[in-house]
Amino acid sequence: MDFNHTEDRRMLAETINRFIRDQYGIEKRNEAAQSEAGFDRETWAQFAELGLIGAMFSEDDGGFGGQGFDLAVVFEELGRGLVVEPFLASAVLAGGLIAKLGQGAQRDLIEEIMAGTCLATLAHAEPDSRYDLEYVETTAEKSGDGWTLSGLKIAALNGDTANQLIVSARTSGDIGDKEGISLFLVDPKADGVALRVSPTAEGSRVADVRLSDAAVSSEALLGEEGKAYEALEVATGRGVLALCAEALGAMEAVKEQTLEYLRTRVQFGAPIGRFQALQHRMAELLLEIEQARSSVINAAAALDGDRLAREKALSAAKYQIGRIGRLVAEESIQMHGGIGMAWELAVPHFAKRLVMIDHYLGDTDYHLERFVELSREAA
Repeated sequence: MDFNHTEDRRMLAETINRFIRDQYGIEKRNEAAQSEAGFDRETWAQFAELGLIGAMFSEDDGGFGGQGFDLAVVFEELGRGLVVEPFLASAVLAGGLIAKLGQGAQRDLIEEIMAGTCLATLAHAEPDSRYDLEYVETTAEKSGDGWTLSGLKIAALNGDTANQLIVSARTSGDIGDKEGISLFLVDPKADGVALRVSPTAEGSRVADVRLSDAAVSSEALLGEEGKAYEALEVATGRGVLALCAEALGAMEAVKEQTLEYLRTRVQFGAPIGRFQALQHRMAELLLEIEQARSSVINAAAALDGDRLAREKALSAAKYQIGRIGRLVAEESIQMHGGIGMAWELAVPHFAKRLVMIDHYLGDTDYHLERFVELSREAA
């Protein structure tokens, strides 16, 4: 199998890399992360003009990509630049669900998302769900010509800046059933919707969404009533791949910065990279990062295939990325010594992002358990 990227994907990667190198230094990134929105809207508009958001969507949806390797190429470069703009929340998770389930006027949102003028996010996780997609306590009851939603969603990525929330709610069945889950487009400023915003360790934002008899129209239902689980699984899988590719890019950036430090930091009259103990530790990191790359390639190749093979590959990749990402974060800081925790240096910011990626859309423990369950299912 040929794992080389197509010419179009190589050109896309080069475009992102050049933009980040020339216009997205660590100072600008940190300034954007600490801003009121948690990212830079002007930069988001530039990313849209470059076509990076459109690369997340298929040609049928008005984009020019949407396949597994398209996501992997874009997010690896975004990871190298430690980009904080809401690609995962708006383009992959929310945008992917609208592309898969949207009908009529709902599909107009896809063009707005690709243009960067509409920000959307998925509000699905709940306090007791522990990453399980089928665990939905939030309810939606029919009320006249529409619906009334009640419940609590937690950690919606970029929820405070979203123009549209996609909220999952149970319209039938019991908590934990895959059947009976529906998705609704919800205005975050509507009556009965309250957001509580929190910063994360690495500088991004999440929002808890409290729904108290929030009324939505019948047109807010996304897809068929009670049949949203499959679309949620597909969109979340795409999100897992995006996170894995982002982490891979971050690992590559940290590796390069650490190697440069080992070559230039002099102690006892010699660069510390000549010390055998540090050479062994760096060699181990290089091998682990290559293993992470293999898992991302495998997940990207399986993304559009059979469900069982796809989900196994995604869980395997997320487990490896979580394990290796934490190792890279810890080792890179230790090999930098005390300066490894300096705010002005990029390494600690990459390290925090790598650790946080492990907790998004399922951590190492969760995906290891899930891989075992899926393997038994396949046996």
